Amino acid sequence: MKYSLKTCSWKCSCENQYCRWKWGSLFPVLKDFIWQCCIAENSVCMLFQGNVEHGNQYQIKLMYEHNLQRTACNMTYGPFGGVKGRDLICIQSMDGMLMLFEQESYAFGRFLPGFLLPGPLAYSSRTDSFITVSSCQQVESYKYQVLACATDADERHDTEQRKLSSGKRLVVDWVLNIGEQALDICVASFNQGVSSVFVLGERNFFCLKDNGQIRFMKKLDYSPSCFIPYCSVREGTINTLIANHNKILNVYQDVTLKWATQIPCIPVSVKVANFQDLKGVIVTLSDDGHLQCSYLGTDPSLFQAPKVDSREINYEEMNAEMKELQKIIREATKTQDILPESEKQRDVTVTAEVSPDLDEESQAIDSEVKAGAVPSVTVKITIRSRVTAQKPSLAVCVQAPLAVTCDQFVFNDLEPDSSETVVLSVFLKENCSPPELEGTCIVSYNIPTELNPEGIPRVSQCNFSLPLKLVCIPAQPSKAASHKITIDTNKPPISFITIFPDFVDPSEGDQANALGFQFLAGSKTTLLASKTSQRYRIQSDQLEDLWLVTKELIHRLKEHFRKQNCKDFACTFSGSIPLQEYFELIDRHFELRLNAEKYQEMLSERAVQFRAIERRLLTRFKDKTPAPLQHLDTLLEGTFREVIALADAAEENQANIFQAFAKLKSATHLLIMLISLWQKLNTDQIAILEATFLPLAEDTQELGWEETVDAAVSYLLRTCLSKSSKEQALTLSSQLSMPKDTSRLKKNITLFCDRLAKGGRLSLSTDSATQQAAVMPGGCATIPESDLEERTIIPGSTAVFPSHGQTTKQKSKPGLSEDAAEETKSHEL
Repeated sequence: MKYSLKTCSWKCSCENQYCRWKWGSLFPVLKDFIWQCCIAENSVCMLFQGNVEHGNQYQIKLMYEHNLQRTACNMTYGPFGGVKGRDLICIQSMDGMLMLFEQESYAFGRFLPGFLLPGPLAYSSRTDSFITVSSCQQVESYKYQVLACATDADERHDTEQRKLSSGKRLVVDWVLNIGEQALDICVASFNQGVSSVFVLGERNFFCLKDNGQIRFMKKLDYSPSCFIPYCSVREGTINTLIANHNKILNVYQDVTLKWATQIPCIPVSVKVANFQDLKGVIVTLSDDGHLQCSYLGTDPSLFQAPKVDSREINYEEMNAEMKELQKIIREATKTQDILPESEKQRDVTVTAEVSPDLDEESQAIDSEVKAGAVPSVTVKITIRSRVTAQKPSLAVCVQAPLAVTCDQFVFNDLEPDSSETVVLSVFLKENCSPPELEGTCIVSYNIPTELNPEGIPRVSQCNFSLPLKLVCIPAQPSKAASHKITIDTNKPPISFITIFPDFVDPSEGDQANALGFQFLAGSKTTLLASKTSQRYRIQSDQLEDLWLVTKELIHRLKEHFRKQNCKDFACTFSGSIPLQEYFELIDRHFELRLNAEKYQEMLSERAVQFRAIERRLLTRFKDKTPAPLQHLDTLLEGTFREVIALADAAEENQANIFQAFAKLKSATHLLIMLISLWQKLNTDQIAILEATFLPLAEDTQELGWEETVDAAVSYLLRTCLSKSSKEQALTLSSQLSMPKDTSRLKKNITLFCDRLAKGGRLSLSTDSATQQAAVMPGGCATIPESDLEERTIIPGSTAVFPSHGQTTKQKSKPGLSEDAAEETKSHEL
């Protein structure tokens, strides 16, 4: 491949003088293979003035051309060596060689010592030195005289010539370690005798003196892209324009931010130019070649408001008008709501209809469930519009591990009294049971008005429930199970063929009092109905698999009695809260989060090691007389395999975290239901309970479930469930951070259940006389317990809390374990 350096000349028409145009002011990007420089030097080009509509037209003529033997990286120019009336050119190659050209002749070339990767290059005419940033993250300065007297680069490959050469060793003038890679360097001199070296780093901006001392430094809280210093109106200061990747241009006076403005693109180069009628125009160049000229400030407003005729103020009329307006405001706040009262008032409505039967041919795509056939169910979504709706779009959301065949739909504009219908299928994608069988449809659209033809954005949504048979199939009931809960009702038990017709074989008739559910990605769950009492038992080998069956049972029982106009039906729970089993799921989830942090640290260490080995190998390969590799290639290959293995392990651990979090959410839903049935909580209290234990839709390393729930539980213990003013006065930190273990969280949850057992009530309203207003805290300290509370916590597999009607002084029978007591209590099942 042939590299070339071309120089052309022209004559411009401004004031009939020759103008010198430098490459740096015309094209900020150096081409890889062909490099051209245009200057005016004893040559004239034709100028067409006034022949075109857009202005003057110039022609450029080629003067001379240099064929580059090395791949060029960047360049600088200036009066090297103190020459008068002309500029020399210095080009830095990709292998660290500085090539100097004196017009049409090549002067010499020098290799920079300890070179690895090229950095930005600038020339300081005051000190006659070249300034660059090496791969060691150091600003280095080389005198031109030292470069001229050093050994020529073309002679270094020949040992005999190097011995006979009289050149000196290339020595750096001064060095400054900035600790980061540099994006650009600029040498500016706005005062006679004083010049500064500006270095734009990845996170800092440096201003240096000629001798390398730091004049000032500015830490940047963004990622910069380019900069340019220019003269300041205030003596002794320098203004700087710094552009960043957020499309913002910042104006600094030394280290003080004076102005910030938004620009339409990310500039790769910025300059300050002066035109005939415009001074201080900011010229920016984008990465796709768009040139933009702009200036700071606003256009002056020529409009002047007319003078208002002064008149005397009638305070009595003003007071009467104010009272009338206040009366209207009070009436409006009493009778009107911010939101529409019903769905009928909406301009656009969305409805979802779930098919009662599963799809005959499954529509599951890329499902990871290990079961033989993964079923799917069809959901029909209809959008109806009463008015003109512009740019309507539909989004269908279901919580993982569920998935839909298509979750985004875009429609044409809807006419008045028109509708659109889409059909999709929902299926189980991940290999774990879902914590919820619900989905949401969200429609976004614009309603045009007279004042806003583009339309006002609106949103309409609806929820839909999915059938239980989507994630489980009928199975034979099991007699033994590790986890059991009992739900009490105030009505006689209902036959399963009545409330679960889709899971019971009709041939069994009304005698079926046991029902089995086999989850596609879980264990078998058994539902038992008592023949002599008003109880139902749900049992399974996995605690989290009890949730969906229990929820479906209570929902179908309520629907059954509602159809019979029975309004006094109620479910209660009087058993033990399975806290110990719940804590095991918490520990498993937290352990996987700790493993994720360990994998992240190990990956960082191996990545640093891999880059260090790469750097050494690159140095060996670039050496003209390479030394033995000393097994660096073997070490590089081994490190690469370790990085790949750690990445695979981290990915597998992330999948395990997802499954553990899904199980934890299911168990948390079950815990919330049991507590609400146990304490007979109302709708508002259940909402507080859900917000406390289910604050996150997704679990991340930065904000995890454990620290969030610990903060929420501690807040309730300090406010509505507090027992003394001492607890209310506890100070809570303002930041959430991952805890070292889960002991504090489990202790607070146990204390939370104990406070509820002793009559505590959940409420977000606080009494100013007894409780202080508090904002949701971050990390929390453990709430101290009283001796009585510590005695009421029973260790073991479960924690038993008495109900309000029971006294805490009652003792259990000696020698009777909790499991035996539970069996005795529900012996008729």
